[in-house]
This record gives sequence, structure tokens and C-alpha cells, in this order.
Amino acid sequence: MISKDSHTQHISQQFNAELEEVRSHLLAMGGLVEKQVNDAVTALIEADSGLAQQVRDVDDQINHMERDIDEECIRILARRQPAASDLRLIISISKSVIDLERIGDEATKIARRAIELCEDGEAPRGYVEVRHIGDQVRRMVQEALDAFARFDADLALSVAQYDKTVDREYKTALRELVTYMMEDPRSISRVLSVIWVLRSLERIGDHARNIAEMVIYLVRGTDVRHLGLTRMAEEVANKRD
Repeated sequence: MISKDSHTQHISQQFNAELEEVRSHLLAMGGLVEKQVNDAVTALIEADSGLAQQVRDVDDQINHMERDIDEECIRILARRQPAASDLRLIISISKSVIDLERIGDEATKIARRAIELCEDGEAPRGYVEVRHIGDQVRRMVQEALDAFARFDADLALSVAQYDKTVDREYKTALRELVTYMMEDPRSISRVLSVIWVLRSLERIGDHARNIAEMVIYLVRGTDVRHLGLTRMAEEVANKRD
């Protein structure tokens, strides 16, 4: 098991600084992506096309941050040839940054739908579900990042477990919206847009779970990506000090 302090004990203070810097860059990117998700949902609910456009404009910045962090990781691997927990940290960062970039992509898709729905006018059915599931997945992203910042495998496990709740509520909302479209065919186009928003939110939850799984790998040293939740919980519990 490792903790945050494990990465501040090298003979080379420069290596310490490099590891801390790349980790802080990941967390900064995560904070920006979390804001993207929140702003995209807010823009949709409040019919704020200006805010939605801001979300879309930030996407380029997110992409640049992904590339920069990738380059940092490659430089550290090439120059330092890290082993053990340091190697796991670099691997976890390099994989998590991909999920963060994809969360940003999903937020941008939601913003694009928000602009389209703003232009159409009347708010369609399904906004209550969007607000609710949007709050849930934003919290998942936040807690996954908190787990990364604190090297907290237990918090990461709770994020992974909560993804099941989001999946269940997404499927329930989907069934209700499909039924509504069948009852009122005039609503099909607009409600389909809401369904795509919900799909993006469900995917954001999946990416938050992926980040949480990388935190468990980082802290416990076990790859839990293809384990069920029961086995994942066992791995976290078995290696708890």
C-alpha cells in the first residue's frame, strides 16, 4: 500500500518535484473538466446558450492539457525509468488523463445539445432526470479526483460502486422517455436530444469509475479494471492496513 508521502522520499528532489507537478496538472485538468460537466448541465436546464458555448470553447484547452500531461509522463519515463509505486503513479496519470479528456468531450456534446434545444424554445420532458443524474455524475468525477489527490482507495471504491446506481437510474429514465415519445410522437425529436444528453452523462459516470479503478491500482497495486464490484471490494479490503 502507498500513500501521498510515498512520492516525496526520493534522493532526487527534482524527481519528487516532477512527480508532484504532473500529478497537480492532472488534478487541475480534472477541476476544469468537472466545471465543464456542471456548466453543460446548467446551460441545458437554464436554457443558457452563452454558457453552453463557453463549455464548447474550453474543449481545446482540455485537449492541450491532455497532450501536455502525456508529454510530461513520457519525459519522466524516459529520464527517470521509475519503478514500483512511482511507475504506477505515472501509469495511473497517463490513463486517467484519457478519461478526463473524454469526460470533456461528453460535456461538449451536452453543451451542443443545449444550444440546439435553446433554439427550439420550450423545455422538453426529461430535464428533471438530467439535473438529477447530472448532479450524481459530477459528484462521481469530483470524488474520483479527491481519491486521486488523497491516495484514498476506499473513496475510489465507493465511486466505482456508485456507477451501478447511475446506470440503473439512466435505464429507468430511458424507459420513461421512450414511453413518453410513443404517447406523443410530436415530442420525438426534442426528447431524443434529451436521451442523448442522458447517454453522455452515463458515459461520464463510466469514465469517473475508470479513474477510480486507476486510483485503486495506484494505491493497492492491483489491476481491478475487469473485476466485478465484489472482487474489487475484496481487493481493497484485503490490502487495507
